[in-house]
Amino acid sequence: MLHIKKDDVVSIISGKDKGKTGKVLRIFPKEGRALVESINIIKKSARKTQQNPQGGFVQREAPIHVSNIMLIDKKTNKPTRFGASRLKDGDKMRVSKKTGEVI
Repeated sequence: MLHIKKDDVVSIISGKDKGKTGKVLRIFPKEGRALVESINIIKKSARKTQQNPQGGFVQREAPIHVSNIMLIDKKTNKPTRFGASRLKDGDKMRVSKKTGEVI
């Protein structure tokens, strides 16, 4: 079970963007990385193309390692650890360790 999923709101716990929050746009499970909205911005050179006739540098998000992000608890709006628990029908749900709420 991957702990961080697409559209989760996460907080950055280490690195140059420490303390910022953002929404997960994409997960790369084999690399253990996640693409977070407006976090880890890099400048990448772009060639001249028909879509980009000017060329030059383009700013975009780069993936960040999942060990550097933490889920935000919806109730307290703070980063929290979480665990998995089973419901009566057998489904697994992520549960906040601080509040016990389902994430």
